[in-house]
Amino acid sequence: MSAVIEINDVKKIYKMGDVEVPALNGISLQIQEGEMVAITGPSGSGKSTLMNIIGCLDRPTSGEYTLDGERVSELRDDQLAAIRNRKVGFVFQSFNLLPRATAMANVELPLRYAGVVKARKARAQAALEAVGLSERLHHRPNELSGGQQQRVAIARALVNEPAIILADEPTGNLDSHSGEEILHLLLNLNKERGTTLIIVTHDPDIAANSQRIVHIRDGVVAE
Repeated sequence: MSAVIEINDVKKIYKMGDVEVPALNGISLQIQEGEMVAITGPSGSGKSTLMNIIGCLDRPTSGEYTLDGERVSELRDDQLAAIRNRKVGFVFQSFNLLPRATAMANVELPLRYAGVVKARKARAQAALEAVGLSERLHHRPNELSGGQQQRVAIARALVNEPAIILADEPTGNLDSHSGEEILHLLLNLNKERGTTLIIVTHDPDIAANSQRIVHIRDGVVAE
């Protein structure tokens, strides 16, 4: 099993006027292909900054980050966007679905950005079927429950067959029953498909069911 994520001595410093605010203080981390890893830590610990760097939404001030064999630490914004679309599937707490678009249209979006034309609808439908929404292909978000909306978001994350799926508090806006369903869905994707899952969470159930917990405190990995 090879490392899909390699982070070496990554630091992130934000500048606010003349003041420098360190968010990450030299993090080193490896995540293997097919792992399910929970990233936990208190507010202000740096876990959101780490998530943004892993997801190619931001770049480190210093250090090296390699994603699926590609060094992404020093890429330009347009290059980061291309890597992000190909290599990372995102699942957010607030679903981030287009309200006027159907489930199919929402799931097709990453394929459109990637320039996929042939088999786009078939791939979107297959992704929705994989998350149990074969009967909801043409429903809009306001016609779906919170749990169903998160399933659409997971299908959208899966459709490009990314190297990793990065989920930020995926059960945070759901009731306990729906949250449990989403947790089991993520566990099954990891087990049956070998999908590499990185979940930023405060949910103890998600952490307990992960193969590994990475706890961030004061911008470093806490031992």
